[in-house]
Amino acid sequence: MTTLKSKLQDDLNAAIKERDELRSSTLRLTLAAITKEEVAGKEKRELSDDEVQKVITREAKKRREAAEAFAQGGRAEQAEREKAEGEVLAGYLPKQLSDEELQQIVAQAVEEAKAAGAEGPRAMGAVMKIVNPKVAGQAEGGRVAAAVKKLLAG
Repeated sequence: MTTLKSKLQDDLNAAIKERDELRSSTLRLTLAAITKEEVAGKEKRELSDDEVQKVITREAKKRREAAEAFAQGGRAEQAEREKAEGEVLAGYLPKQLSDEELQQIVAQAVEEAKAAGAEGPRAMGAVMKIVNPKVAGQAEGGRVAAAVKKLLAG
């Protein structure tokens, strides 16, 4: 078992013993998503820590989107629960880049793309190819795309 997956399992056991319903249900759902990913396809396989992290990131994103949807629908209680579940998952993800750090990385990438001959809004793809590996797991794709668009337009 990968180290991140075993940490999730250990934390789930601890949460159950402590009768922490929010934490245990969140970790159960996440472990179920990891297991689903492991058995998807033709053969069962063990996920690497990076793949487990991608599953956790995807689950955290689902929680954020659900919280927004519940808040817009006037269901504050469910929105709060989704936010709390997202915070539990955030503890297993790498620290997110600040806006300033993201701006610096994007600015460097824009310069690299311009040096390679890509300019203007059409350079979006080239810049994203440079930025994505540098910020993998540390910034959400939407945030990165918005920062790139802003710099290319300006």
